[in-house]
Amino acid sequence: MPAHLLGMPRYYFNVLNVAPHADYEGEELPDDEAAWREATSAGALLNDIDGKFRPGQEWRLEVKDVAGRLVHTICISLKSDPAPSLLSVPR
Repeated sequence: MPAHLLGMPRYYFNVLNVAPHADYEGEELPDDEAAWREATSAGALLNDIDGKFRPGQEWRLEVKDVAGRLVHTICISLKSDPAPSLLSVPR
């Protein structure tokens, strides 16, 4: 069957953190790039973290397609110890 008759691909946005959330419904989007834009929208990223994120924890969003292929991963970790900066501050 031609691809245009199959409809749009479905993507699943699974959040992995202290309280993981599996996306069983998914969302139909035109392609991997559209799934990336959806994953990186501020609301999607910050809604789950809001007020619950603590030092030493990691928050991860995995975007998978209907076949279970990992399409995109976004990882955020919070450290309370100061690490050397990659940016130098002018003096």
